[in-house]
Amino acid sequence: MGTEGVEGSGTSEDPWILTTPPGKSEFEAYRDSDAEPPALVVQVGATELRYHLRCIDDLHAMLTEHGDWVPLGNADEQKEAKPDTVEAWGRSADNPVGGWYGMKKGLRGRFGNYVPPVLEALGLAEVEHYARNNRMRAG
Repeated sequence: MGTEGVEGSGTSEDPWILTTPPGKSEFEAYRDSDAEPPALVVQVGATELRYHLRCIDDLHAMLTEHGDWVPLGNADEQKEAKPDTVEAWGRSADNPVGGWYGMKKGLRGRFGNYVPPVLEALGLAEVEHYARNNRMRAG
């Protein structure tokens, strides 16, 4: 996809306008490099989610190393993530931050729903766009 088809520049003043992988919901996202720690901010209606900004580079590196499609496995924080999915990796003690990329307790999940479209917009990954069971790989 790359940034040419995406509205916004990824700043708080001009956020990316993105769609979840199934294409059902629109959301905004931007980099907040000045936050402590730096954050990827996702705005879904009135709800703000924050993920460690390094998740973009870390997820891209994981996908590149994996070399094939990885299921997204989207899940709320309160639900168990399916093993071997982007969602499970985004909360695993084995990832580069040693746990959750999500930064707001109660809103740390949905990593597999909101971060993959950011990587796709940046041209770092391919993401499937079916009604369910979507996957992604390094682009």
